[in-house]
Amino acid sequence: MSWFKRKTKGITTTTEEKKDTPKGLWYKSPTGKIIDTEELEKNFFVSPEDGYHVRIGSKEYFQILFDNNEFKELDPNLASKDPLKFEDTKKYPDRLKAAEAKTNLKDAVRCAVGKSKGKDIVVACMDFAFIGGSMGSVVGEKIARAGEYALKKKLPFVIISKSGGARMQEAALSLMQLAKTSAKLAQLADAGIPYISLCTDPTTGGTTASFAMLGDINISEPGALIGFAGPRVVRDTTGQELPEDFQTAEFLLEHGFLDFITERKDLKNKINQYIDLITNAPLRP
Repeated sequence: MSWFKRKTKGITTTTEEKKDTPKGLWYKSPTGKIIDTEELEKNFFVSPEDGYHVRIGSKEYFQILFDNNEFKELDPNLASKDPLKFEDTKKYPDRLKAAEAKTNLKDAVRCAVGKSKGKDIVVACMDFAFIGGSMGSVVGEKIARAGEYALKKKLPFVIISKSGGARMQEAALSLMQLAKTSAKLAQLADAGIPYISLCTDPTTGGTTASFAMLGDINISEPGALIGFAGPRVVRDTTGQELPEDFQTAEFLLEHGFLDFITERKDLKNKINQYIDLITNAPLRP
């Protein structure tokens, strides 16, 4: 409103005193639905009108899965080095520092042990906010150590994948993590310890090519993108038109790559039901 109109209407608030609407009060889903952010959080970060599952990180998944959000984090201070002296638009150490400052995370995965519906489980959860959830040496090492902890304690193991793939700044070292994590999961299988893989949006690249698809039960959230190369790369490589829902969780379920799709509000119950099923535990409410 112009200053002269404001004065004639008795409005005397100075420009410096005006208050802008705080950012982040509303969330708009990709389908155009708008929801209050507090309501979104109460609804497990799922838009109630269209069921869109907003991307969340380890902090939120730990709140969902662990009773009373109580857990012990495993190897919280493990951090990446720069053995290859890699530099693209930034030096790798500078990129790591920027990611840590932005996210308050040490790397793209956090691992923890705690009770879920009264029983101890080990959870490794990836964070896409840290360099696109890319899998480097620390991600592979932390998952392997969490798997070793589950093996020694004979506890069910859950990995929540959310990744853009292997971390190019670590080149072949990042690719070696596929074998390392897969070998540890094989040891869990030999010991009869349940491993459940939850694929979230997106689960791509070397993550999909290793631990994300090796679960005793492979589950996903609705609408998650799951694949190795992205749809554009597959289309350009093969020269073929792809189905409209190609690489969605629903497409993978239809073609036998997933066992189940579950909404986030049911996640804790479903994971515990599957653990009970694998271990032949008595049915519980």
